[in-house]
Amino acid sequence: MSWIMVVFLYNCASQSVSPPDPVLPIPNARQLTWQQLEFYAFIHFNMNTFTDMEWGTGGEDPSLFNPTQLDCRQWVRTFKEAGMKGVIITAKHHDGFCLWPSKYTEHSVENSPWKNGDGDVIRELADACEEYGLKLGIYYSPWDRNHAEYGTPDYLVFMRRQLKELLTQYGDVFEVWFDGANGGTGYYGGANEERLVDKLSYYDWDNTYRLNREWQPNAVIFSDAGPDVRWVGNEDGHSYPTIWSNLMRDSVYGGMPNYHTDWADGQENGTDWVPAETNVSIRPGWYYHEHEDHKVKSVPKLVDIYYESVGMNTPLLLNFPVDRRGLVHETDANQVKGMMEKIKQDFENDLTDKATITSSNHRGLPFEPQYAVDASDSTFWATEDSVVEASITLTFDSLLTINRFLIQEYITLGQRIKSFSLDFSLR
Repeated sequence: MSWIMVVFLYNCASQSVSPPDPVLPIPNARQLTWQQLEFYAFIHFNMNTFTDMEWGTGGEDPSLFNPTQLDCRQWVRTFKEAGMKGVIITAKHHDGFCLWPSKYTEHSVENSPWKNGDGDVIRELADACEEYGLKLGIYYSPWDRNHAEYGTPDYLVFMRRQLKELLTQYGDVFEVWFDGANGGTGYYGGANEERLVDKLSYYDWDNTYRLNREWQPNAVIFSDAGPDVRWVGNEDGHSYPTIWSNLMRDSVYGGMPNYHTDWADGQENGTDWVPAETNVSIRPGWYYHEHEDHKVKSVPKLVDIYYESVGMNTPLLLNFPVDRRGLVHETDANQVKGMMEKIKQDFENDLTDKATITSSNHRGLPFEPQYAVDASDSTFWATEDSVVEASITLTFDSLLTINRFLIQEYITLGQRIKSFSLDFSLR
């Protein structure tokens, strides 16, 4: 049996045995590092956990926050065993309650009964991540339904002070996650009114991003449309059969009504490298609700989600609603472990080492066809610049059963493969 893969290459220029010229845009170093993570956890755990809500009003009493067995090491150990590389925590959701003792608000763990007000969830999670070798990410909602100054210029001072606390006190952060939900009804220091903002301009994103770069230069920044990572356009756990990391970032913003249908799969002619991230919860809700204990996604469903996200050019951010004890629920933990066991089984036998490998064209050493299957992220097969369609053939001495096919592009030089086909023949 033999496999044949046909790829279309374009925009190559060099005729020497050097790498193909990049096809712009290309990812920066932080984006490349992020893309290689592939699979990491989302934690939704905050005031909503204790009020049985998804979006709090901002008027909740801090005394409601009181986990009885909070154990960030249990969270991270679970994620590590499931093959995840990092975890992003909802440090502050829309209701404004802070999981760290912020100097700039009373609405935080400091005024809760948990650990008599001496606790810091972010610190405990950062320490657990360091112990188990996972990366730490921070979710921060720009919207704050608790703060009296939300909607005024003074709120930006408050927001940036809190971001500085989060991004300078807990070590390295791999991703800063800004939610796209902004403005509406809220407590707002007792005003109990509706406040609407223009989320394109209100937060002065250029300067807010600049400060983020100062505090965490290696962190990617996520929002609906970047600047580093964009939303995939759904919360169902799937990417798209054809998805481009390219985006016309200056003219496309995720908050636009047509984002879901027009821009979620990127743009082939995009001017900026803004890859998508797929986020989905292991349960119907993002926060813990006891009545959903029997609605945790099945192992087959989670496996499908993995293939339809990581397998379609988007890292997978899988959410876990930590329960009121402060633990990842046993059912959730068992399901994600079962998912990873199945995926490991799917890929445990690499058949390429049994094949003779040839190609219809290559540009010379070190871009010969064997470098397509050498398990290194830094080597690859490439054709001569004038060749825009070529095939690579793997020939086996005996018949084999094949159930998975993995192909990756060397995205350091941009996204140039437009399509491919996979064929086999018996001889």
